Amino acid sequence: MAEATTRKAIEAVWRIESAQLIGGLMRVVRDVGLAEDLAQEALVTALERWPETGIPDNPGAWLMATAKNRAIDQLRRHQMLERKHGALEEQAEAVTPATAPDLEAAIDENVGDDLLRLVLIACHPVLSREARVALTLRLLGGLTTDEIARAFLVPEPTIAQRIVRAKRTLTEAQVPFEVPRGDDLSARLPSVLEVLYLVFNEGYTATRGDDWMRTELCEDALRLGRILAELVPEEAEVHGLVALMELQASRMRARLGPGGEPILLLDQDRSRWDQLLVRRGLAALARAEALARPLGPYTLQAAIAACHARARTGDETDWKRIVALYDALVELTHSPVVELNRAVAVSMAFGPAAGLELVDALVDDPALRAYHLLPSIRGDLLAKLGRTGEARAEFERAALQAQNGRERELLLARAKACETRGRS
Repeated sequence: MAEATTRKAIEAVWRIESAQLIGGLMRVVRDVGLAEDLAQEALVTALERWPETGIPDNPGAWLMATAKNRAIDQLRRHQMLERKHGALEEQAEAVTPATAPDLEAAIDENVGDDLLRLVLIACHPVLSREARVALTLRLLGGLTTDEIARAFLVPEPTIAQRIVRAKRTLTEAQVPFEVPRGDDLSARLPSVLEVLYLVFNEGYTATRGDDWMRTELCEDALRLGRILAELVPEEAEVHGLVALMELQASRMRARLGPGGEPILLLDQDRSRWDQLLVRRGLAALARAEALARPLGPYTLQAAIAACHARARTGDETDWKRIVALYDALVELTHSPVVELNRAVAVSMAFGPAAGLELVDALVDDPALRAYHLLPSIRGDLLAKLGRTGEARAEFERAALQAQNGRERELLLARAKACETRGRS
């Protein structure tokens, strides 16, 4: 029992410390693959020793010292970075309990740049979107290959291959290990924000499988977003994305019924919304709005989420304000998915007929052809207009397209309800 408890504690330490550890090692060895290997070797050593010796007072410093000792061996064997070797060896030999505070200071000295460098490399635009997601969760989220594969319902060898190829691509592209500044940093951030957004959304509404949500992915994305906001505090869209994730995450306890079934926004018990996350989200939104005008896409989405967060009931929601925010978001993104969401807001502000007119204009859009929410939304609006037969057909079509089991069950239940209503 004690060994199992220690192992769980080690896993928790790894989740917290791994990104800083890999980032610090990468600054020294200048190779993301080697840095991760060294960190993993330190973790294996901890798994072997800590159950007997106990967890050190400063586990992060212990892991870093162990990994640096491994780095010295690697550098000696491969004759790499000869000029840094002496300094590294001298530092590692000086690590004793008496000098541990000095080591901790050395580790923390560049932690901000180390983490930011790791974020920017893991999300580098030279990588595919899928590779960026996998590498970010591996290096910054501390997830294993198996955990990433299970989260996205992809075979483990596929994820492993993506990670290996991503590391190889970064090496072949000779991606610099420096933190860009000013305009160069701003140009790289959209790639980082996109990855965090994708990870959070996959956790918030899983695209496949039998679970409606994967909360651990939301937690990882939110944790990384908060770190990024501290590293680049003057970037408005970083705070906008954090605000969006905080506000969306505040609803998570209310999004599932007793059997794990989805509960839609207007049917949720708002007393179950996490008010701490709401306050944090509104504070992050205020910061984003103070930093930039006009608002960026993540800040606009956060402002929409804030309209829901401020309404004590669904009836009190300021739908006209939401429509105006969607107008700005459509203008900025030209996304048919955003236009579809805007149609829902229009239906709530001005009636289902107005919303249906907008949805019908999107039916032939190629980007929405396989998007199950298009027939789902159309079915909802048809049902509100009393056109139950058409609504049932739309819900059934949406169920065929949906890949998430819980969502499919919900859509089929709505189709059945239309059928029952049509017979009554």
